[in-house]
Amino acid sequence: MKYCSKCGEQIEDNAKFCPNCGSAQEGVVEVPQNQQQAKAADMKTIAKVFMVLGCILSAFYFLIPLCWTVPMTVCYFQNVKQHRPVSVTFKVCTLLFVSLIAGILMLCDKED
Repeated sequence: MKYCSKCGEQIEDNAKFCPNCGSAQEGVVEVPQNQQQAKAADMKTIAKVFMVLGCILSAFYFLIPLCWTVPMTVCYFQNVKQHRPVSVTFKVCTLLFVSLIAGILMLCDKED
């Protein structure tokens, strides 16, 4: 994958100009795979933190939400640990019922 050297937007391999910012693409930068993996791991960690915070906050308001926030958080931790994909449905439910930020981070995560 190639990225614009000015704005960082993903571009085609043979592009002469960036479609996002319009800059000439003489020196096209390639992002190393290990940096992409590190970024994905960071997003997963942040999502975990916000899921735990969602569980804690739901405990303050009502005890009933703990019936779904805790099992969803445990399930996500297990899926990440075992490198299993997480369904889009699960991510949307996390966004709606556990933590808005964790759900958004999970939806932005491009899993293999």
